[in-house]
Amino acid sequence: MRPHDLSRRELLALATPGLFVFFPLEPLEAFQEPARLPGRQAGPTDFNAWLRIGENGRVTCFAGKVELGQGPTTALAQLLAEELDVAYDAVDMVLGDTDLCPYDMGTFGSMGIRLTGPLIRAAAAEARAVLVQMAAERLAAPAGRLQVKAGVVTDPSSAGKRVTYAELVQGKRIERHIEKVPLKPPAAFTVVGRPAVRKDARDKVTGKGKYAGDFAFPGMLHARILRPPAHGAALQEVDTTAAEKAGARVVRDGGLLAILHERRDLADRALGLVKARFTPPPPGPDDKTIFDHLLKTAPEPRLVGESGSLTEGAKLAHEVVEQTYLNSYVAHAPMETHSATAVIENGKATVWASTQAPFGVKQQVAQALGFTPPNVRIVAPYVGGGFGGKSGGQQAVEAARLAAATGQPVQVVWDRTEEFFFDTFRPAAVVKIRAGLTSAGRIAFWDYQVYGAGDREAHTFYDIPHRRTVSAGNWMGGNPPGMHPFGVGPWRAPSVNTNTFARESQMDILAAKAGVDPLEFRLAHLSDRRMRRVLEAAAKQFGWVPGKPAGKPPSGRGVGVACGIYSGTYVATMAEVVVPSTGRVQVKRVVTAQDQGLTVNPDGSRQQMEGSITMGLGQALGEEVRFRNGEVLDRNFDSYQVPRFSWVPRIETILIDNPDTPATGCGEPPIITVAAVIANAIYDAANIRLLQLPMTPARILEARKRG
Repeated sequence: MRPHDLSRRELLALATPGLFVFFPLEPLEAFQEPARLPGRQAGPTDFNAWLRIGENGRVTCFAGKVELGQGPTTALAQLLAEELDVAYDAVDMVLGDTDLCPYDMGTFGSMGIRLTGPLIRAAAAEARAVLVQMAAERLAAPAGRLQVKAGVVTDPSSAGKRVTYAELVQGKRIERHIEKVPLKPPAAFTVVGRPAVRKDARDKVTGKGKYAGDFAFPGMLHARILRPPAHGAALQEVDTTAAEKAGARVVRDGGLLAILHERRDLADRALGLVKARFTPPPPGPDDKTIFDHLLKTAPEPRLVGESGSLTEGAKLAHEVVEQTYLNSYVAHAPMETHSATAVIENGKATVWASTQAPFGVKQQVAQALGFTPPNVRIVAPYVGGGFGGKSGGQQAVEAARLAAATGQPVQVVWDRTEEFFFDTFRPAAVVKIRAGLTSAGRIAFWDYQVYGAGDREAHTFYDIPHRRTVSAGNWMGGNPPGMHPFGVGPWRAPSVNTNTFARESQMDILAAKAGVDPLEFRLAHLSDRRMRRVLEAAAKQFGWVPGKPAGKPPSGRGVGVACGIYSGTYVATMAEVVVPSTGRVQVKRVVTAQDQGLTVNPDGSRQQMEGSITMGLGQALGEEVRFRNGEVLDRNFDSYQVPRFSWVPRIETILIDNPDTPATGCGEPPIITVAAVIANAIYDAANIRLLQLPMTPARILEARKRG
């Protein structure tokens, strides 16, 4: 079967592995609103764009979100099943397909349930109301008397009077609408708030599920692309003769030079035969000098917020504490590298891409090919991790350009070196905090300056009368040229992980200066009820013992506390660590309490919390990108240390029951507290304060020497 022989039904089957749905009537495009423009996150108002009831009674939900392992395939299905009153097992999901799904700006920022969830609930609630109205007409019974369960409408006053959703709809688009349909109250939930088996689990554990690099077509070429040795290096001359003699095809399209072959191994080998000379980049900072470089090149700090007067606060201060906190560049390091498979047939490009933002990539591919957007389809199948690093679509653009140049399907799968080289790292950052304590142990003033990371949650939620927050540079772009020697971008709770580490470390230092237990010190400066609640829940589960004796000699074993807010979610974490003579910290136990408002799938939430905490161990204890003059020195996992299984502690999670508060973020919030809680526990264990991330054995041993 050649690519042009693929029917729309077959393309849909490829796009959604394990979730093939048969639609016998109108094409799916007919169910979508035409006005799905970039920047319009509100979504279609016609519920047909979000759901479709088949003749067999199965319900398909369409959403522009992508399955990165965080579970929208499951949680969004629960929300739809709840409001539509159908069985969870009867719901199929189609995600991340720009031809079939409503526009979505991207899967990031823990916004799936928070923003898309309400849209799907509203669509399902309206559809249910319309279906009940249709059933009332069919059964000749008042709508208010009818009951719905598992997609079957019955009249309880008359035995045998029933009609199914499938019988009412017969696979067709529903043209009737009802405005302002109320949603179910949480007290009425039977699906939401209860554990559900993940819909993607079987595909993933059996290997049936497909990722962007798993698609294959007759005549498909594997592309290997000539890359510069360093950021800023320029190609001067190239000789591809040997590669061509080895049977490879060479395509040069502007700055893109690719070696293609029907076999990936031979494409790899041919790329190694290319002779290229690059001019080196100009001298620049390295991973040792980057922090001074950031302070010199950052833009003028801008005011984020202030209250009171720092001058007046300083007059009240009995003691002033100044500290500077540093964090290195951190890679996303997903197991699946950036991948894409492109097919161009009959003037339309279809690209299967590992991306968090298929609609954004659609625009990029259309622009690169000179196609109108309707002639470009992006499908994001299962994506093997993203963490903010797959929001772009460079690999998809490369595959599409090469497919256009060769007239054949083309697959681009970056190797691990390319993944590190082109990563948009979490930016290195500097945070300076100057804070004062009164003689009574209260914080009198708080002066916070952040360089490089951005200002999300840079302001403090603690009760401090005199405070100011300023920020210079960020992860979003718009930084002065040369501030960062390569691309930076969002990395799992961008800005907030940096700002939480600095703030919560400073709070522990102030607590120690005041001679107050760090938990009690925080509570004494907190009027926010939700934050107090998560702190108290974590302390109860952890068994926190307040009021440790002052001047306690270090024992090598210690505990810490840290808390924070991300995307409206409140988090408090406590941890126990051991700091042996080698300096390699062993985290023994972590307890995290999280208030995320309404919890849709408790099991899924706990999985996300555990994964986020585990990922946080990496940026806290080992992950940092080494570089020199634009060259990324870490190119694989032999030198770049992600968490090992041996690092993972006992993890206990607490989900605060708060169903009347709208759902907020789940997957990213736990990571924000991990570095700070470990730093604070290290201080308790060894009486040393680590101010730079990651807290490697070498930095711990160096801190011990300094005393």
